Amino acid sequence: MKYSASQRRISSFAVGRAGSKYGPPVAVIPTQNISCFSEHPGESMGLPDEKGVTKMKKFLSTTLAIIVSMLVLTGISTQAAEKSLTMATTTSTDNTGLLDYLMPHFTKETGIEIKWTATGTGKALKLGSKCDVDVLLVHAPGAEKKFIDQGFGKDRKEIMYNDFVIIGPKDDPAGVKGKSVARALDTIRDANAAFASRGDDSGTNKKEKILWKQTGKALPEKETWYIQTGQGMLATINVCEERKAYTMTDRGTYIKYQSQKGGDAPLVVLVEGDDILLNQYSVLTLNPGNCPNAKYDLAMAFSDWMAGKSAQTFIKNFRLLDKKLFIPNAK
Repeated sequence: MKYSASQRRISSFAVGRAGSKYGPPVAVIPTQNISCFSEHPGESMGLPDEKGVTKMKKFLSTTLAIIVSMLVLTGISTQAAEKSLTMATTTSTDNTGLLDYLMPHFTKETGIEIKWTATGTGKALKLGSKCDVDVLLVHAPGAEKKFIDQGFGKDRKEIMYNDFVIIGPKDDPAGVKGKSVARALDTIRDANAAFASRGDDSGTNKKEKILWKQTGKALPEKETWYIQTGQGMLATINVCEERKAYTMTDRGTYIKYQSQKGGDAPLVVLVEGDDILLNQYSVLTLNPGNCPNAKYDLAMAFSDWMAGKSAQTFIKNFRLLDKKLFIPNAK
């Protein structure tokens, strides 16, 4: 069969294709004026003439350059995606500004980008169990160990701590200042004094429930004086201020609140110092057996960096109102 030159032209060339690993077409090169073979209609197909060869070489050269460029860009994009982590963490590490201060140093030193979701520890652990993130930074040791025992987590590394405190109005209407934690909570209950709880299954909320149980009485729940905010720590402190209530908070978030008030906050620390008020923060990696797509190697790099000399020094030096918010204690 014979073909004219116009019938034998290549109409276009697409770089990439739908469904391929390179994604959808990213460039389409029209080639209406490039003849593959002879310019003379009616000739049988055969070797291209000299003019056709020149055009074909130019076409192939241009096409090859575009393909190489696109593959290089695809490779760069893939590498960037591979060197990134997603983390679920507590509201206290976010509210205090610690992560905004710390994570740029992590990225600079490791080349790993990190994005985080700040939520209660209970929700963070659920995100981890569902493989929705790559790594966790949380503060509920009992729940963390259970998470690992259930096969959701693999490694747990202690990084830093602060402590929990009970705060309330300066005039301390229930008279709890200086009491033990158990006695202070009993006093608040007996006085029907307003108490704001996060009520969100966060690490702080878990600890609060433990402390109420230590009084030997039932956990408050629907009592009119017991306010469950369902919000993060800083938001709960603000509710507490509005309602002239008491609450339990980690010291770091209280210092952040205090700094927002210019150092003279309406709520003050009234109960502190009991051993049970220790607040330990740890990094948890996910079990690859449960989450095969989680970036375990990068999560371990994050865990090791947080426990290393550089990060521990940054944590030690992080202050507001010239007060330390967290104490590094990695081993």
